[in-house]
Amino acid sequence: MTQTRHRIRSPRRTCAYVGIAALAIGVTATASAGISSRTHSAAGPVATSVDSALAPCRIATTMGVQMSEGLPTPPGYSRSTGEVRALNLMIDFPDAKGEGSAMDRLAEFFPQTSNWFRTSSYGRLTYRAEAPIRNWLRMPMPFAAYGIGRGSAYEPGYRQLVEHIAQAADPEVDFSRYDLINVLVTPNAGPSALDTVLSVTFSGNGEAPMADGVPLSNTSFVYSRQDDGSGSYRQTGYRVLPHENGHVFGLPDLYTADGGGAVGHWDIMSEDWGANNDLLGWHKWKLGWLDSNQIGCASKSGVTEQVLTPLGVEGGMKLAFVPLTENSGYAVEVRTQTGNDESVCKPGVLIYRVDSQVDTGRGPVTVSDSTTGSGGCTRRPNVHSELSDAPFRPGETFTDPKSGITIAVTSERPDGSFQIRVTRP
Repeated sequence: MTQTRHRIRSPRRTCAYVGIAALAIGVTATASAGISSRTHSAAGPVATSVDSALAPCRIATTMGVQMSEGLPTPPGYSRSTGEVRALNLMIDFPDAKGEGSAMDRLAEFFPQTSNWFRTSSYGRLTYRAEAPIRNWLRMPMPFAAYGIGRGSAYEPGYRQLVEHIAQAADPEVDFSRYDLINVLVTPNAGPSALDTVLSVTFSGNGEAPMADGVPLSNTSFVYSRQDDGSGSYRQTGYRVLPHENGHVFGLPDLYTADGGGAVGHWDIMSEDWGANNDLLGWHKWKLGWLDSNQIGCASKSGVTEQVLTPLGVEGGMKLAFVPLTENSGYAVEVRTQTGNDESVCKPGVLIYRVDSQVDTGRGPVTVSDSTTGSGGCTRRPNVHSELSDAPFRPGETFTDPKSGITIAVTSERPDGSFQIRVTRP
């Protein structure tokens, strides 16, 4: 869940850093270059790279659309390549004191989150998690006094909470050294995630409170525990954080008011409960995790053939894009049980429409189901079953009825790659 846009002024302090690798819980972190200040720029190299062959497939960002799927990602979001430093603060309240130790709360998310990003980005994002304050950071007001509920606006409750967090942490934290902030709230503050999910991100927020000379503009809040009772929480509960951090990199929610029926379990921005899953290839391109030579652009009339390698395996052609308009088109990729994808029950070619004119949470991406009404091929908890068998197999063809464009899967190769044929009238 994400919200965007909306400063505290805190006197500058010097702080001692405790990298997570140094913590007794055995969480790992990546070495730092020791840069004392950072430029908060647009996400990923794709934001600035230009390739004339791909120009027709770089659908434009739509002004006024919240977290548009277009390219490039606007400035203000966190960087999504290279070393990204994440500040983690564990907070509690007078009426909801921290359960267990703050470091136990941190261990629910790390090193899993760092590992997830390393795998998804093919090593292009080094996510360095730091926790300079190892105890619960007590807020000055009861949790209820902030008036926080699902869908709460930034003003006034969250602004006040961010101000209080910055004031409490400032003696030990230099906020200017971080690219993003994770606020890990004690799970007993607010309702259970089984009842309502409060976790939220405020990203690209240029009007956020200031601390140490920088706006606290990319901040994720995680509440409760996404524990479905299946016994898998230790393996899967962390996944709410990569989802929320996806927003600080500029990615929208792909679920809608009806749930995950538009994208299913094919992207963590759609479903972050249950079995592990990855990001769509379009998002990996948008974040700068795929190079231009890994993208095929089928923009001309006639027939275009392409061999695509599984998205979860590093290297090779990863994405074919078929533009429809300046703001929309079909993305084509191969999904198998590799990388972060562990719930894939029907490997094959995933086809989905991307529309940069659609707001976050309203369906900017729609997966095409090769077997509509089948009920899917999995019954794993919290995996959208109907779309689990959406990929197309050899001999199957997708047709866009309006444009007449067809995308056919012609063969599967022994190495797991698939050959596709795009035909444009």
